[in-house]
Amino acid sequence: MLLPICAKGDIVTNGISFQEHRFSSSDGLQLYARDYGRADPQTAASLPVVCLPGLSRNSRDFHRLAMQLSTHPQRPRRVIALDYRGRGFSDWDTDKSRYQLPVEAQDVLSACENLGIAKAIFIGTSRGGLILHFLAAMRPALLTGIVLNDIGPVIEIAGLLQIRHYLQAQQPLQSFEQAIESLKRTHGAAFPALDDDDWADMAQAIFREKDGVITADFDPALIEPLKGIDADTQVPDLWTLYQGFQTMPLMVIRGENSNILSEATVLEMGKRHPGLKVVTAAGQGHAPLLHRPDLLTNMTAFIDGIA
Repeated sequence: MLLPICAKGDIVTNGISFQEHRFSSSDGLQLYARDYGRADPQTAASLPVVCLPGLSRNSRDFHRLAMQLSTHPQRPRRVIALDYRGRGFSDWDTDKSRYQLPVEAQDVLSACENLGIAKAIFIGTSRGGLILHFLAAMRPALLTGIVLNDIGPVIEIAGLLQIRHYLQAQQPLQSFEQAIESLKRTHGAAFPALDDDDWADMAQAIFREKDGVITADFDPALIEPLKGIDADTQVPDLWTLYQGFQTMPLMVIRGENSNILSEATVLEMGKRHPGLKVVTAAGQGHAPLLHRPDLLTNMTAFIDGIA
């Protein structure tokens, strides 16, 4: 049975509208989603796309991509982007032990149930791709095709350490201009392909104004599991769960400068899934911005090729 959805009126950004939804998780938290293209009758003819963000990120990461997919002149699609618990406009969990992949995978299932999604193509960035590994075991019939954005069954420890470093180092800022400059200092070397609009979009996605200051839009407790790792930590792999993608169309995007997903892991992914489509995001690190023209062209072709 579907749970009640609280839907606000359409929000219009740059001429493109989306609906905001709030719904309950299985343990009672209020979670948030953006829904693009639902009001367009043309999108009913195609599979929807569900976008899952990274560890500390949220639905705003996918705004430009969702705009592009939901208003495509030949084949517009409904696009849903989620805020997990503890991120964006979703509730923070008072029980910090529940910030874990199986719980967040169940939250995605709750979102799909509430929003009437029986089958979809899923795009998972970083942690979102890890969640998709779990969903392939929990509800394989839901997944019609998969795009893994700079993530696979093996996570490089050097990348995790860098993520911990810059998440811990983030301090409240006085303006979005400062936020943009901070992002450029931290990530500029890994992302030479980005232009000024991309950096501004990234700042708007990562940060939010609260009490007169600009702060990263996530519960700091998310970083706690990373505090105990070091260069010798053995991160468990997900190869067993990766097998769940065998019957699904699968694409992996690797940032050219990624330190989370290695070329060796991508090669092994292809051996275990011979139909794997591999795309390199030139001039980008972890995790690539998906609205960039080269990636959009490849993703649109892949998505449109799924029956």
